[in-house]
Amino acid sequence: MKMKKLAQLMLCGATALSMAACSSSAPKTTETESTSDKVTVWAWDETFNIKAVEEAKAVYAKENPDVEIEVVTMSQDDIVQKLNTSLSSGKVDGLPNIVLIEDYRIPGYLQSYPDAFEDLTSIVNEEDFMSYKFAVNKIDDKIYGVPFDSGVTGLFYRTDYFEEAGFTAEDMKNITWSEYIEMGKKVKEVTGHDMLTMDPSDLGLIRMMLQSADSWYLAEDGKTVTLADNEVLKKAMETYKDIFNSGFTKQVADWDSFVSAFQNGDVATVPSGCWIASSITKAEDLSGKWAIAEFPRLDDVKDSKNASSIGGGGWYVIKGVPGNEQAIDFLSKTFASNDELMDQLAKDISLVSTLKSAANTETYKEGVPFFSDEPIFENFSKWASEVQPVNYGLHTYTIEDILTEAVQAYVQGGDLDKALDQAQQQAEGAVAY
Repeated sequence: MKMKKLAQLMLCGATALSMAACSSSAPKTTETESTSDKVTVWAWDETFNIKAVEEAKAVYAKENPDVEIEVVTMSQDDIVQKLNTSLSSGKVDGLPNIVLIEDYRIPGYLQSYPDAFEDLTSIVNEEDFMSYKFAVNKIDDKIYGVPFDSGVTGLFYRTDYFEEAGFTAEDMKNITWSEYIEMGKKVKEVTGHDMLTMDPSDLGLIRMMLQSADSWYLAEDGKTVTLADNEVLKKAMETYKDIFNSGFTKQVADWDSFVSAFQNGDVATVPSGCWIASSITKAEDLSGKWAIAEFPRLDDVKDSKNASSIGGGGWYVIKGVPGNEQAIDFLSKTFASNDELMDQLAKDISLVSTLKSAANTETYKEGVPFFSDEPIFENFSKWASEVQPVNYGLHTYTIEDILTEAVQAYVQGGDLDKALDQAQQQAEGAVAY
């Protein structure tokens, strides 16, 4: 799953996820034959996820020409709504065999509806994929999803701006956020360009900081709210405020203005998930002027690393839908194992796969001219292996709706501890069930 829109990450229905989290009863799946000559797949994003399924469909058809793979394009919001409605009612009529679900939502479904999805342990070898993916798609010893795209982060930066400010590629490696801020001040002073965009309603940057330090809004159980006494969250919010008040940020309010800022050359960096590369490369006139370094780590936080994740998802098979044997076979021979498919998708849609062996393919080792001839797929694959797994739990979006107000209050001069205490109380009430 490529999260092309940060706004989707922030706004894709906290209410809908709460619906999934409120019911602990499993859906009463319809008793049907598991075999069929047709497999239906739901996903969103024609330019990324849908293209990936279509390519997988072509690969599978070479040995399975009699199995029809129907690929349905649907918005993520609609998929979430339809899943919640059907699973809550206990009926799977009208649902697909295979559905793409983003990582932040998966724990809510698996914990609320433990019998709604097929056990895919037999086709997914945990050792073959990036380990952080199994913090969300595995319960006890059972694996329920085939990991798809990586949301591994990087620091995309304009080489010409940084060179003008006196910095080299070596200076960009393994930096902390305080070093990033100092660089930003210099870049702004010398070039006049802002360092990055910031949307006050988007906590994506804080989310990335948290995972870089093996922390989240919830405890390891995925249920207990940990905002008030979360030292990593406090450090992330302090860092966020330092960046916000640095004088080198460009405020944006939506996805289009965010993308325009880096495509037009207004900002020098984009700290984001690997999937943003496809939006950056659309500004073809900037080829060779971008490069990618590791994501900055939090200062003075022991467990913080120069690696994090945002976005990403996996493929899930819904129980009780005719054709599930073929659906599982389709995933087994494509997304769960096929290096050649991963190599082709890297070429076609700039996919950074979570299948480890993809890093050994030809495309992953090649330099990419747009990004200063660096082997970005190989680099992203290495950084993905260092991402620390966290349990996102059931309430990421519900909590972020509340935390956004706390962050804004703090940035505007409020007391940090007071803001988090209030957010803690509100979040505890919101997720209680």
